[in-house]
Amino acid sequence: MLLADFLKQGVAALEPLYPTAEARNIVLMLCEELIGTKSYTHIVEPQYEIDKKCVQPLAEALLRLQSGEPIQYVTGKCEFCGRTFRVNSDVLIPRPETELLVREAIKIADRTKRMRIPYGKTAEPVRVLDLCTGSGNIAWSLALSVPGARVVGVDISEKALEVARSQDFSSELKAAGALAPTFVAADILDTEQPFNYGQFDLILSNPPYIMEKEKPQLRRNVLDYEPETALFVPDDDPLLYYKAIARWSDRFLSPEGKGLTEINEILGNETRDVFAGIGFSQSELVKDFYDKNRFVFYMK
Repeated sequence: MLLADFLKQGVAALEPLYPTAEARNIVLMLCEELIGTKSYTHIVEPQYEIDKKCVQPLAEALLRLQSGEPIQYVTGKCEFCGRTFRVNSDVLIPRPETELLVREAIKIADRTKRMRIPYGKTAEPVRVLDLCTGSGNIAWSLALSVPGARVVGVDISEKALEVARSQDFSSELKAAGALAPTFVAADILDTEQPFNYGQFDLILSNPPYIMEKEKPQLRRNVLDYEPETALFVPDDDPLLYYKAIARWSDRFLSPEGKGLTEINEILGNETRDVFAGIGFSQSELVKDFYDKNRFVFYMK
């Protein structure tokens, strides 16, 4: 089978689910992953023939995509902050919007680290807590970008923690002199539980925040495949995770520490008020590249 013919068939199969351009990108990603072609291979080599042994795996993967399964679960990987993360249906697929949180967090952590340089070998390492860590994309990104940082990722799901711990950045860790995150099982809604990891300079979180009533607005590939526990909150208490995060931050954020949490854009003011109400003197909304409320930044 010609690559060009498979691309045509694949795009046609996915058009009922996605806009044409997105369907095309998904099929190109599939081909790149399974047979090693590039996005332009079918153009520069119009007679490119798919190896016979690859035809069946491609067809099976396309059927999964036709059912609505996200390409990231089909390939088992997702790009985030310039790195490739392992993902499966036990974890939320990292979103581009969350990269904004990570970039800002890296700036804060770097600044903290530089301020401690005068202390030499006695300088305390930058300590970061990532609540609702999921695949560990936030925790790993901070650990790798700020060598020497001590990062702890927390999640209630043991399966999610298995994915987070399975991320393989061993060569980058060695090259950068960085430390792998520590991943801990805990229910953050239990806000008074013992947690013996000291205080943190930075607390990050991307908790569940989509209200049940918003489900009809979601695509099938999200609703039918991504873990509900990582997505949804009850309509009658949509801020329950932020109340918990605020309490964890009150307990474990250092006096000069800072927090960043991703939010539901339609509950921006209410979420900010949760942190202001518990005593954080500075609590403000941060917008994303679509000018939507995306994060709350807070500090004591």
